[in-house]
Amino acid sequence: MNEKTIGLVIARVILGITFALHGLAKFQDGINGTAEFFSSVGIPSFLAYIVAGIELVGGILMVLGIFTKVVAALLIVIMLGAIGTVKYSMGFLDGFELDLALLALAVVAFTTNSWTQWFAFTPPTKAE
Repeated sequence: MNEKTIGLVIARVILGITFALHGLAKFQDGINGTAEFFSSVGIPSFLAYIVAGIELVGGILMVLGIFTKVVAALLIVIMLGAIGTVKYSMGFLDGFELDLALLALAVVAFTTNSWTQWFAFTPPTKAE
């Protein structure tokens, strides 16, 4: 495994941990509050359960390097939704800068094959 691949794995794991913890927080803090917030900004409240589930389970899968591209695609949709419905109007700082960074990492995860590698599960290829 080369330095580029190691860097991408570390970034993938950090992205996964970040989303898993955000999803867990939505459940621990009371998913009904998240559902009410969604409803207050015009998003159907049932989507709070779906988003929190994707963040939690998808984050864990991202850490493990399982279904990375599928999870990344779902996270891209979530981040675009968050930016477009709430965060953009708050401005860059204290608004959508973190969401934009997470979106960028999810795009890299979606478009880069090296992100699917996990230390012990996938041997390095000759192309690396």
